[in-house]
Amino acid sequence: MKLKNATKLVVGGLLASMISTAHAGETLDRIMKNKVLVEVTDQAYPPFSYIDDKGEVVGFDVDIAREVAKRLGVEFKVETPSWEIITAGNWKGRWDVCICSMSPTAERAKVLTFVNEYYGAPAVVAVNSDNTTIKSVKDLGGKNVGTQGGTPYEKYLQKELVIEVPGKEPVKPEFPFGDVTVKPYDTEDFAFQDLGLGDGKRLDAAVAGYLTVAERVKKSGGKLKIVDDTLFTEPLWVAVDKGDPEWEAKIKEIFKAMYDDGTLKTISEKWVGRDISAKQ
Repeated sequence: MKLKNATKLVVGGLLASMISTAHAGETLDRIMKNKVLVEVTDQAYPPFSYIDDKGEVVGFDVDIAREVAKRLGVEFKVETPSWEIITAGNWKGRWDVCICSMSPTAERAKVLTFVNEYYGAPAVVAVNSDNTTIKSVKDLGGKNVGTQGGTPYEKYLQKELVIEVPGKEPVKPEFPFGDVTVKPYDTEDFAFQDLGLGDGKRLDAAVAGYLTVAERVKKSGGKLKIVDDTLFTEPLWVAVDKGDPEWEAKIKEIFKAMYDDGTLKTISEKWVGRDISAKQ
């Protein structure tokens, strides 16, 4: 009787261990079994991720994710649902990784795991080139200001932003402006299209990351300009669905190798003209 119970305990322990191990490596196991890495990202965030003239999703983030797939020895696939769906977490196996310029927040950390920081992005104000009243962030009070919904830029304009980096104390930036009317957009593309229609026609200004704004200003044909220094610096992290520490460890391992051998620097210089990669 004792032997029988002991056997049950051993078998039960082994089964529990097997189940725990399978759960711990669920995402990584799926990637290696299916021989494909599924990246999820924004479709309108140049030069990090956007749809080119050929209808393909390209950019800084996409190249990094593609390199991760290469180093895993698997194929690469990218999908572009709405930003709100990405940040809602609970991906349930639809996507494997978000190398998608996401900043960590306490709210997002409830449903996603932030694995490692891979670059930082300063936020700036942009206006129509005909604007003469907004010379700095201090002049935004009472204005209609566009930004992508569900981003730190929206929180900043609402004076609710807290920069939360895993392992560090939260930091609240200064908000040196009066109340603004925040106009959230599904994508930055639409916000900057409205800004380009004319000064004050739909928007008085827009707030976004410097690197994407600089790209839009360059391609605007003189319709847009940047008017202020850095508002705050946004740390961007790799995000994954919760529950797979083995996958998280593998991501850190690959990113360290890419940083050490110069791959992150090369990709960065290709897309933004300088090395913005964070040390791994």
